[in-house]
Amino acid sequence: MRLTAVGRAALQAGLTPGLTLADARARAPALHAVERDRAAEARLLGRIVAGCARYTPAVAAEPPDGLVLDATGCLEPWGDATALADDLLDRLAAGGVAARAGHGGTPQAARARARFGDAPDLRDLPVAALEAAPDVTTALRRAGLRTVGDLARRPRALLAARFGDLALRLARLLEEEDPRITPARTAPPVAASRRFAEPIGRVEDAFAVLRDLVAEAAVTLAERQQGGRLFAARLFRSDGHVAALRVATGRPTRDPALVMRLFDERLAALADPLDPGFGFDAVRLDVARAEPLAPAQEGLDAPADDREALGDLLDRLATRLGPARIRRLGPGDSHIPECAEEVLPAGTAPAWQPAGEGEPPLRPLRLLHPPEPVEAVLFETPDGPPARFRWAGIDFRVVHEEGPERIAAEWWRRRDRGGQPRDYFRVEDEAGRRFWLFRRGQAAWFLHGLFA
Repeated sequence: MRLTAVGRAALQAGLTPGLTLADARARAPALHAVERDRAAEARLLGRIVAGCARYTPAVAAEPPDGLVLDATGCLEPWGDATALADDLLDRLAAGGVAARAGHGGTPQAARARARFGDAPDLRDLPVAALEAAPDVTTALRRAGLRTVGDLARRPRALLAARFGDLALRLARLLEEEDPRITPARTAPPVAASRRFAEPIGRVEDAFAVLRDLVAEAAVTLAERQQGGRLFAARLFRSDGHVAALRVATGRPTRDPALVMRLFDERLAALADPLDPGFGFDAVRLDVARAEPLAPAQEGLDAPADDREALGDLLDRLATRLGPARIRRLGPGDSHIPECAEEVLPAGTAPAWQPAGEGEPPLRPLRLLHPPEPVEAVLFETPDGPPARFRWAGIDFRVVHEEGPERIAAEWWRRRDRGGQPRDYFRVEDEAGRRFWLFRRGQAAWFLHGLFA
């Protein structure tokens, strides 16, 4: 294990990125090291990019630790690029983020000044500022080319022939070629609305307009390769009252017929019928939640997908009865078998990975609650699996066994402190019946489940 990033105190102690963790602890015994969370870093960078929209709409992330702003035409509120950078650094520091800034005529020049110092002349920067491959940078240093200026005096054609894109990197760093940036713009939420010159007084007519809006939103979702998970409709009455209807789906969809069926179910499930009053002036549809949904190509004789049919049924039941009344079992945050499941909303995705095809389950689908004691257990070795046991008045002779699997008590919970561990065995008798037994202590045996 090696250090990938260090703080200022660690730098002052002589620690640098790339140092092994053992060497770092030898140099600084008080070192506080944490495992790097790249996903959290990416989320933080995304929030910073979104926050920089106050300076310019042209902001792009440069993972894993950088971003670039094109401030062309956006400096008037700040005066100059230095003042803008100072304000940005102050805001980041207030949020606990240490950063450095640099500016230049190209993104590469600005990044080089931020990483290697705000040099008046870019030619004074080291060749590492080109951010070429490590072996290319090493070859340049061995050849005596220490700075960008040393490299700039060489023929570009020879650099391109020897080092590939090095000549292009050099031109962009020296502000001779501007590649521009691709701003990280967040697409606005999908929405559609319709206003009427005269109020419409029938709910059926308003839903006919809503059907058209759903079809219009489906086209936009298809262009973005997304599907909606939460649809919100608002019907604006002429007296100012707004009737709001929301439907959710268990999986992303852009099928107008499916969404309208859910809206019809929602309308039928209302305790108070929808009152048009003096009529509706406008109808608006918002896709409040959208997720990626790639287009699917099916054959002419493709069979219906049972999972899709089940998902549609669950969506209709949740819309009519309420999402809190449709439940499913999911994995619980415990390794104790009887606590390893919890009841979740039916629309949540499973968090476990299914076993490989053809592999037997490691645990029964249904457990006995509480585990039932078994009697007259005979075994060949004290710590081994049972050779015979009696349950419900019937004797079983074990011919195959697997185990043990030791499961300890949750010692960090007060109610389980001092609990004895369990040794689980999967056993099979002469008739092919499979049982899940465990031993607690030295001689106490229990049957916890039956395999189908």
